[in-house]
Amino acid sequence: MALTATIVVGNPKPKSRTLKVAETLVEKLLTHGSYDLEIIDLADHTSEIFAWPSERMAALNARVAESDLAVFASPTYKASYTGLLKAFLDRYPANGLAGVTAIPVHTGGDLTHAMGPTVNLAPLLVELGAIVPGRGFYFVAGQMDHLDQIAGQAAAEYASNLARLAGVAAHTRAAAVAPSLSPLA
Repeated sequence: MALTATIVVGNPKPKSRTLKVAETLVEKLLTHGSYDLEIIDLADHTSEIFAWPSERMAALNARVAESDLAVFASPTYKASYTGLLKAFLDRYPANGLAGVTAIPVHTGGDLTHAMGPTVNLAPLLVELGAIVPGRGFYFVAGQMDHLDQIAGQAAAEYASNLARLAGVAAHTRAAAVAPSLSPLA
């Protein structure tokens, strides 16, 4: 069974560089052919993002909540993520992302706000029950020519963190009780 991965992009501009950064990170992190990827570009849903209730938005939220891995990507706005991404995440109840491994990603013009995904977006994802396997990934948009290398380095760090977590998980009481749920089974 393939891993399910979702990219949620909070850039108000469709098909943005932020989307490209998130896609490249996923390509560098996961083994080709081992996952199914869905992209939710919130710029395509601006007419419904604030509609309550919205069946379409509820379906998108459900898809993300059912993912094994979700990358939440946003350009840096006022040292934080966009209101578009916040509005999407506000639709989740407490623990609405429980069990989802989530990676926060920001893009920006320079390194001034490099801690943004770690100190602003990651705590929200954890509050929603997601598992964040390390610091957030910040990418300077002026380095698009080096995207593969920089995303590759970030992916290697996430892969190392996830492997170490899998090693610990194999020795937890839950793994002893339900070995079929063990990440190493």
